[in-house]
Amino acid sequence: MSERVEAWIAPAGKTREKRVRDAVGKIRAALADIATGWLVPVAALAVWQLAGSLGWISSEFLPTPAAIAAAFADLAANGGLLHHLGDSIRRAGIGFLFGGGLGLALGLLTGLFRRAEYLLDPSAQVLRLVPHLAIAPLIILWFGFGETSKVVIIAAGSFFPLYVNTFLGIRQVDNKLFEVSRTLSFSRFKRISRLIVPAAFPQILLGLRTSLAVSWIGLVVAELIGSTSGIGFLINEAKQNGQPEVIFVGILIFAVVGKLLDSAVKAVERRTLRWQDGYKG
Repeated sequence: MSERVEAWIAPAGKTREKRVRDAVGKIRAALADIATGWLVPVAALAVWQLAGSLGWISSEFLPTPAAIAAAFADLAANGGLLHHLGDSIRRAGIGFLFGGGLGLALGLLTGLFRRAEYLLDPSAQVLRLVPHLAIAPLIILWFGFGETSKVVIIAAGSFFPLYVNTFLGIRQVDNKLFEVSRTLSFSRFKRISRLIVPAAFPQILLGLRTSLAVSWIGLVVAELIGSTSGIGFLINEAKQNGQPEVIFVGILIFAVVGKLLDSAVKAVERRTLRWQDGYKG
């Protein structure tokens, strides 16, 4: 009897050990990927710092990473950095919710219904080709220099990527899925929720990533044109005061926060699209 128990427990123990080894292997692989991604930035920063320290580059033209880090520490210590960053994130979030939400809704509408496409898509495509900087002065003229104009500029930019990708995602769904839904006598709601949206989800997530990126870019445009707070205002103020290291702090904050947002959406992609069997490189 004891031999049978031991024979049953042994494979279970080996299975646990294999799971632990697999988990450790995945962690090591992830750390190796992260280290590889940091090789080029770290090398560039080292060369940059060396060139600045040896006087090969003027500090007024290109301050060293050490000077930028000192400026970052000063701004963080007096609380101004968090205040400006909070205002920027709030504006970008509100603008994205309005613009991206409307883009998703209209993308679903025009993708699912041909009459809606004929009615709305031509106008949307014409407006999509108008650059941000061209409409920003008009939006400020309509809404003034307050928060509303900034949110509208951000929303206008975030609308189109999500709209276009949602529309394309639905229209690229395999027609065989519709035949299956008719065979199974699915209702319209069940057809949309169980077949069409899941099949279009990869393209919708791509639109979400692009829309978030454009929202962040639109925030820069909105805050540089006219603002009394935010990272864009911080950059503009540093330009007027001749503080290039503070300008670099603002640029790096825009880059880091934008990358964090993009990485968050990529994490959602990996989790929700595990069923995809695509080329991983």
